[in-house]
Amino acid sequence: MASTPTPSPLPPNHQHPKLRPSPSLRRRSLLLLPFTSSLLSPLPSFSAPIPSPPITDRVFMDFSLCPSFLRTDRDLGSAFLDLAVCPDAEPLGRVVFGLYGRSAPITVSNFRTICSSAAYKGSLIHKLLPGQFFVAGKQGSRRDKGEVKPPPGLVRNKETVDPKAFELKHVRPGTLSLCLGQNDDDDEVKLDPEYHNMEFLVTTGPGPNPQLDGENIVFGTVLEGMDVIGTVGSLPTYKPDEKIRQFNDFAIFIGDERAQVARATWNRPLRTVFISDCGVIQVTKPSLTPTLP
Repeated sequence: MASTPTPSPLPPNHQHPKLRPSPSLRRRSLLLLPFTSSLLSPLPSFSAPIPSPPITDRVFMDFSLCPSFLRTDRDLGSAFLDLAVCPDAEPLGRVVFGLYGRSAPITVSNFRTICSSAAYKGSLIHKLLPGQFFVAGKQGSRRDKGEVKPPPGLVRNKETVDPKAFELKHVRPGTLSLCLGQNDDDDEVKLDPEYHNMEFLVTTGPGPNPQLDGENIVFGTVLEGMDVIGTVGSLPTYKPDEKIRQFNDFAIFIGDERAQVARATWNRPLRTVFISDCGVIQVTKPSLTPTLP
């Protein structure tokens, strides 16, 4: 009887052809690995944005340029000591703001009083950060510098120390807020017993401004005239070079008061922009939903 031949043993590290993984299968498994791991990873959590409050009031502001204001040969007569009577004003357009009287009633009431008394008329836009925001309403007695005085009827704003007043965020262009964190009123003005926060800022876009959140009170939004806001936001500004910045930092470090005065000119528009008129628009309905830009 013939004996069955014994199969020769496989060489070391040799796999049977049927058990050897296919190269294409190995590549396919590697390609599927990131996909499967993404399915197993937890989904990111997105917080729902805070809805905009209803509009309770509307105010308007007209913005203009004053080409002759920075000229060295301009007439310094008493008629031109007030920026509101600029002889060669170039209108940029009107902006209508909707105010959130339910979320910030004191701030809105004061702002409405300032606009109805035309106290902002002649106010200079003294700070502009392109792509972020501009500031106006600097308080003081120098009308030739575009400063404003608080009108009668303003009340002490307790909302400046109320955490709930800072809940709304600067998430979209055209956001109107009371300028507190970026306020640059002079210290001697702030020590006045009649001092009121009058500075305001408007975001110009295109993106949000989270650096302003928690420091300034959002109390309104642009309803009409976002093109005017964009025009103001695109103006060139004064930006000192690095050497001047370093020298200024050192001057502040050693207590030189002139350094802070010089820094006040940083981020100032190179063209004079001011509020040529302002007022209150009578709203037919007490509460309106804003049409956001």
